Amino acid sequence: MAPRHAQARTVVVVAALVALLAGCFGGGHAVGSPENPTIPVGKSSQSIEWAGASRTFHVYRPQGLTGAAPLVVMLHGGFGSGEQAERSYNWDTEADKGRFLVAYPDGEGRAWNAGSCCGNPSQANLDDVGFISAVIAAIEHQTTVDPARVYATGMSNGAMMALRMACETDLFAAIAPVAGTLVTDCSRARPTSVLQIHGTADASVPYNGGPGKALKMDGTPRVDGLPVPAVTAAWRTIDRCGPPSTTTSGVVTTETATCADGRDVELISVADAGHQWPGSVRGPILERLGLPQPSTALDATDTIWQFFASHHR
Repeated sequence: MAPRHAQARTVVVVAALVALLAGCFGGGHAVGSPENPTIPVGKSSQSIEWAGASRTFHVYRPQGLTGAAPLVVMLHGGFGSGEQAERSYNWDTEADKGRFLVAYPDGEGRAWNAGSCCGNPSQANLDDVGFISAVIAAIEHQTTVDPARVYATGMSNGAMMALRMACETDLFAAIAPVAGTLVTDCSRARPTSVLQIHGTADASVPYNGGPGKALKMDGTPRVDGLPVPAVTAAWRTIDRCGPPSTTTSGVVTTETATCADGRDVELISVADAGHQWPGSVRGPILERLGLPQPSTALDATDTIWQFFASHHR
């Protein structure tokens, strides 16, 4: 594990990026910070001004990372945060092994506007697509990122946001939503590789679609979306894939389709698993929401990185 640096709140990006973000993303901007010209080793925290508010994100950089690095954007679930996602899903350890950067943006009010979900960001129609795009641009300004190896993953509401990002931008070589579904228009999506991971007993984001069970924290349902297999089928159409093949090992079933231009679309279903990130630790948020212990049948983080590593633009 790389040395852990004290978190430093910084405001980043020089005036040239101010113009870029304002022109491309509808009014967001970031302010330069000459004393912080690059992403430091270990953990760091930053902020950018976006849509009239200060928005934060966190970055992990492994020790000795050089050259054009891959970037994984990890989007937390509802009621979560970037720091919580960093603690819960083991991406820093995976980054040390795989030699890549990880970004952990913070959703406004601990949620993302993924379309018809979730919370105040959705109700206020917050431009989270623009914010996450600006986070990527800010990181690219500070260090060399390989544009052919930028990826997005997320848990629950963050998974829905990763899907929306893929539907509305052309930033990612691959995405990997976990325990999420599609809750936005994806009719104009550009092809990208997709790996979905979902438990068949998920009551919050049902595998077979429809309204999710009310969450214990506030008693309100959070999603009414497509069946998970229908989301995968939609991406097979977008990516011009061949017929899928299916393999099963224990409780894990993998459906894989090979697609045009070297892309793939996969669905990994974990039998009897609930609303969870398989292979993670059941932290305080899962406990408060009354969600079960994550399955140990699959290490979702390692599985996702292996998928990402094999897909370049």
